[in-house]
Amino acid sequence: MQVKNAATVSTANSLEATPWWRVGLMWMVIGGPATVVVAGFATLAIAIMNPDPVYTVRNAGVAAEMPAVQGRNHAATPHGIPQTPPP
Repeated sequence: MQVKNAATVSTANSLEATPWWRVGLMWMVIGGPATVVVAGFATLAIAIMNPDPVYTVRNAGVAAEMPAVQGRNHAATPHGIPQTPPP
């Protein structure tokens, strides 16, 4: 026969009698994802109320951009690799 002392019985009864909303770990498990969902909706509201402007005009020949364009083209060209067609 197993002897139970008063501390063991009270601990077992208190765990069984505790409602789910009074357990702190449960609020951490539910609270984290709930906070992320609320933050997502807040971000969506900000994005809808303040849309980014769409730039449609493109000045491709601006003199200030020419060094960047030349550098990009230079980096994209193969150096020292013979240009042989595939068989």
